[in-house]
Amino acid sequence: MFVIGSGGRHFEKELRELGGEVLEVELRKFPDGEKYVRVLGSGKEATVVSSTFAPQDEKIVELLLIGDALRESGFQRLRAVVPYFAYSRQDRVTKEGEPISVRAIMKALGLYYDELYVFDLHNPETLRYFPGKGINVSPAGVLAKYFAEKLGDGIVLAPDRGALNRARAVAEKLGLEYSHFEKRRISPTEVEMRPVDIDVRGKNVLIVDDIISTGGTMIRASEILKKLGAGKIFVGVTHGVFAEGAIKRVSEAVDELAVTNTIPTPVSRISIVPEILRL
Repeated sequence: MFVIGSGGRHFEKELRELGGEVLEVELRKFPDGEKYVRVLGSGKEATVVSSTFAPQDEKIVELLLIGDALRESGFQRLRAVVPYFAYSRQDRVTKEGEPISVRAIMKALGLYYDELYVFDLHNPETLRYFPGKGINVSPAGVLAKYFAEKLGDGIVLAPDRGALNRARAVAEKLGLEYSHFEKRRISPTEVEMRPVDIDVRGKNVLIVDDIISTGGTMIRASEILKKLGAGKIFVGVTHGVFAEGAIKRVSEAVDELAVTNTIPTPVSRISIVPEILRL
């Protein structure tokens, strides 16, 4: 049984069409802006689905209120599916006095939820902060399926070494070569990017990553690939956290930009709903 938060409304129609049972929940705001939650039903187990894209804090509070409402209504086992997990990039202390923000959010969710499922978490190791069972779900399958025919006998690249595991996962689904870009400083003001140990000439290329914001790295990578003689260039990313104008800039630099629908955007062409139903 699914309970859909305001950060999951864009999943609801497809969830229902694919056979998911959805429990009604009333979500609204009081005049002063506080959230109101009311679960319209009962049961023993439920899966709450809601991404925490902007306004992030509001959606996180709503997840806590839904969890409390379900416990109050007698639900005994709760799972939270948070496809895009806000604060995931705030996973370490860089200046004295800072919190580890992702830890704070995960501990709070652990007050109500027994299991937490997140898609392509920025740093999967941070799931250790969740008190219950925490699972990082890979979108490699849906990304590979979407780009398989377009990419053909191409190459999968990560924009840096840190994203290499993502490129590997997609490439293995497609049976293709993979590599990553390496950055090398050649002067105090100039940094060179280049694919490592792989020839892209005449090959279609898919660049994959977890989050795209300004798109600057993807645009630079595309420029380099074109100079190296690559064929078509595709960008496939899990979370479209786009800064203003980024969709247009990246779309003009590559042959296609497509992200999953963990966050609803104009280029959210890849659905994770089938993966949610398999959890």
